[in-house]
Amino acid sequence: MHIRAKKSLGQHFLKDENIALKIIDALDLEFKNVLEIGPGTGVLTKYLVQKKDINLKCIETDRLAYEHLKEQFPEEQDKFILADFLNFDLDKLFAENFAIIGNFPYNISSQIFFKVIDNRDKVLQVVCMIQKEVAERLSAEKRTKAYGILSVIMQTYFEIEYLFTVSEKVFDPPPRVKSAVIKLKRNDRKQMDCDESLFRKVVKTGFNYRRKTLRNSLKGIHPDVNQLPDKFLSKRAEELGVEDFEELTRSIESL
Repeated sequence: MHIRAKKSLGQHFLKDENIALKIIDALDLEFKNVLEIGPGTGVLTKYLVQKKDINLKCIETDRLAYEHLKEQFPEEQDKFILADFLNFDLDKLFAENFAIIGNFPYNISSQIFFKVIDNRDKVLQVVCMIQKEVAERLSAEKRTKAYGILSVIMQTYFEIEYLFTVSEKVFDPPPRVKSAVIKLKRNDRKQMDCDESLFRKVVKTGFNYRRKTLRNSLKGIHPDVNQLPDKFLSKRAEELGVEDFEELTRSIESL
């Protein structure tokens, strides 16, 4: 069965075996449970199923790809789930912690990461290939152009490592942009020292007006924003790290 990539699903199938092996090798396999998102043609799956010491599950939303995978791996049919990862209850997959691996569809990669954040107490590692621009945003340091909302939200709970860039030529069909492989490892932060929903609101509002100082960009957050410490008001959002945003959020809570 030949599977054609569907533009509506953001599919670009990897065809380079060396890249596939590098992605597999980047995953720390001390994890018993591993979830592959969007296995597609099975380019990663065929190496993962050989690792008999892991409990592998694969979520695929494309029915044709799902049927192809079951044909390709007839003895591993219990590993494949036809479902949309974004709407799937991950508690039904594993009772314990797990790692995620995959070539993420470009059109939902950011949504996948926000779901990872929501399941951060179980998802301890992610190795994935995504659009290069998104990988740069995730791993960006403050005071850089790529640093933004996704950088701060994800770096709150994960250490993020940009592993390597991938040419568009190793895909079928080739995407219009380069890709990159990144690795996320859960850090030691158990919970935030502030209200998390307000923290996210402050981060998003600050970066939505990133050219403005926080004195001006946060006016809609609280009417007494001018009473905040000047060390925050005189800066722009891109100058603040995770701990700075935490402190800023606590200051807003105390107004």
